[in-house]
Amino acid sequence: MEKEISHSGKIVEITPQQMVVEIVSESACSSCHASALCGMAEIKHKKIELPAQVGYSIGEEVWVNLKKTMGMKAVWLAYVLPLLVLIAGVLLFSALGMAELLCGLASLALVALYYLIIFLFRNKLKNEYTFYIKKK
Repeated sequence: MEKEISHSGKIVEITPQQMVVEIVSESACSSCHASALCGMAEIKHKKIELPAQVGYSIGEEVWVNLKKTMGMKAVWLAYVLPLLVLIAGVLLFSALGMAELLCGLASLALVALYYLIIFLFRNKLKNEYTFYIKKK
């Protein structure tokens, strides 16, 4: 089992403080021969900011890596914990005797509050998730 997640990328910008690498994220069906016809294939260009490193140039193809444990932590923060907050909110508010509509809306408000907290701590999280690159 691999210990890191790797994506092929291209350096698009270099400043004294940071480098910007663009990676292409493709859905599983984008490689299908009929993907142009069905419209289900999805290709996204994502830009990742990295600390500046010596020895790289604009246009160079590189591997962008992230430790697999950091990827799993991101899944927990983005998907699992909000689901748990939603379920806990529904159970709590229904136990308090709220109407179903208000119970659902209040639970969604809790999830929105959760994502607001994540947004407020985005700089701290950004420092934890460090990507690094390797030459191809």
